[in-house]
Amino acid sequence: MSSLRVAVDVGGTFTDVLVLDEETTATSVAKVPSTPADPMRAILDGVAAAGVDLHQVKLFSHGTTIATNALITRRFPPAAMVTTKGFRDVIEIRRGTRDDLWDAYKDVAPPYIRRRDRLEVSERVDYDGDVIEPLDEEEARAVAKRLGRRGVQTIAVCFINSYANSANERRMKEILAEEIPGIDVSTSSDVLPEIFEHERFSTTVANAVLTPLVSGYVDRLGKALARDGYRGDLLLLHSGGGVMTPATVRRFSVRLAGSGIAAGAIACRHVAMLCGHRNAIGLDMGGTSTDISLVHDGEMRVTKEWFVEYGYPIIFPSIEILTIGAGGGSLAWIDEAGSLRNGPQSAGADPGPACYRTGGDSPTNTDANVTLGRLGTELLDGKMTLDRQSAVEVVRRDVAVPLGLETDEAAQAVLKVANANMADAVRLVSIRRGYDPREFALVAFGGAGPLHGADLARELSIPTVIVPPNPGITSALGCLLVDVRHDLETMYLRRVENARLDEIDAEFRALEGEARERMASEGVAEEDTSLQRRISMRYLGQWRSLAVEVADDLGSLDEAVERFHEQHEREFTYSRHDAPVEIYQLQVEAIGVTRKPNLAREEPRWHRPVAYDSREVVFDDGPVATGLYRREELHAGAEIIGPAIIEQLDSTTVVPPGVKAEVDEHLLIIMSIPTEETR
Repeated sequence: MSSLRVAVDVGGTFTDVLVLDEETTATSVAKVPSTPADPMRAILDGVAAAGVDLHQVKLFSHGTTIATNALITRRFPPAAMVTTKGFRDVIEIRRGTRDDLWDAYKDVAPPYIRRRDRLEVSERVDYDGDVIEPLDEEEARAVAKRLGRRGVQTIAVCFINSYANSANERRMKEILAEEIPGIDVSTSSDVLPEIFEHERFSTTVANAVLTPLVSGYVDRLGKALARDGYRGDLLLLHSGGGVMTPATVRRFSVRLAGSGIAAGAIACRHVAMLCGHRNAIGLDMGGTSTDISLVHDGEMRVTKEWFVEYGYPIIFPSIEILTIGAGGGSLAWIDEAGSLRNGPQSAGADPGPACYRTGGDSPTNTDANVTLGRLGTELLDGKMTLDRQSAVEVVRRDVAVPLGLETDEAAQAVLKVANANMADAVRLVSIRRGYDPREFALVAFGGAGPLHGADLARELSIPTVIVPPNPGITSALGCLLVDVRHDLETMYLRRVENARLDEIDAEFRALEGEARERMASEGVAEEDTSLQRRISMRYLGQWRSLAVEVADDLGSLDEAVERFHEQHEREFTYSRHDAPVEIYQLQVEAIGVTRKPNLAREEPRWHRPVAYDSREVVFDDGPVATGLYRREELHAGAEIIGPAIIEQLDSTTVVPPGVKAEVDEHLLIIMSIPTEETR
């Protein structure tokens, strides 16, 4: 019987593989260099490195960066847009806002589809869904033939007010399919059936440009896995924190944008809850970037509007994550004013930090850690050797000499700037949202997170740092902890006092019917499907809305309105009980519950492990003889008083002087950070 679950997370520098045996709860991991030109090659290399027999795998889950990277690099197949006459430039006009309000010369990036490839047809639907002008089919066929001659592979159909009546869009899609056999077509009424044409058009265009690329990648990967013996569905993590099958990916490819970073946030919540922390901040520091997430009272923050490039919103529920350019490969550099900077430029996997001896010749955070002795000279169980002399040389040449510092001082300065950047990011997702970091635990993971976790917690007065059993593979773990999820919605613009409960119930039932169809198509049993209704509300005249959960047997809207006031107070620090409230949207969250894996546990037995070796490590007060420990030799109940360095295949954990590190029953390292109150 198949008993293995495999999760793969593709990062900018490394591709991580986690294998879980459901019968024994034993896990094994593999970490291989990413192959940006063809991510699938690194996945197959990782599966081979983990020694996985795909015949024995019952579930294969994958978080991918392919959609995000495509939007960043703009390497799309030939794409076009068909829209209502007069609305060709909606996605270029945007909302007229700027990413940097004070920089009048900084232009927003151009749209994903050029103006010459945005064509118009005659049709018109009014705000209430009445067809004022039917689609001009002769004109539509002429446009289709024109696009066919151009060799277009994917088309976004975005008609004004199609959220209220999709008939003209559906007919345009049929004509395109007749004139251009095999063409991929995304309609805005299918992708995002809601008001606000720029947001709807933008999301649909992003979906269209990604569809051939993402669906092609998923098909190739699925066939490669099947060829090697895997017989199940390939599950792909989406930005909302659920998974989709390849069939759904072809319809909603844009949901894979942000796929990879969502896995880390999911794992952060799981790890924190294991040791009783309902409030947690996730620090996922990899080779290229750091992803900051927040869990409050056991729930992850979710945002409805986000973007890969400013000005082009993607309106799908997404776990709220702040990404900054601070990773192990982030470059240290000196600006024109003589100040030390860190990132966002990165050496990445190619050419890599100087200590990798693979072509990199600039100081990075990894080089600074090697210089200070926090990182040893071997990674990946000796499969990768680091050259300390190369690290010391670039730090001395490019940082120490220009700033008049000793080499160790320069390396410490590099790390302090990196930590300051990450601390600012944590403040943005916590203090700016009304949360006190001192009431949270910091979950440090990613290949570089445990190197910086204790120092960052000290700077933010966070009392506890949690390091998962396999920090560098934690995002892959997140891929095993998710359910199949779909988010469906429909517009329902009514003031609360004018809303009819029977209409609302009928709309909810229609959404739930579609949700059940999607779940059935993905092989989710009815008894494993849960549906949650939400009503999105706003004060009359407002632009943005907030969604509140409601019961299936809705007797009145009074309780929902009161919840809206409370949530508005929480989110924006004010509420207006005397102001009229308007219903904006009805939403259904559909969850197909999957069986969660049981992770290894040990009965704690207090002991003080013995270091296998020691080396000199530089901390704030200078070099200190520091014990070295192997993570696999630390059992539940182990207690270490810093300074200490804990090494393992996928990461290195730094325990500064005076910090106590304990291993709990789930083999989590829990560091207690002295604060002003505890010193």
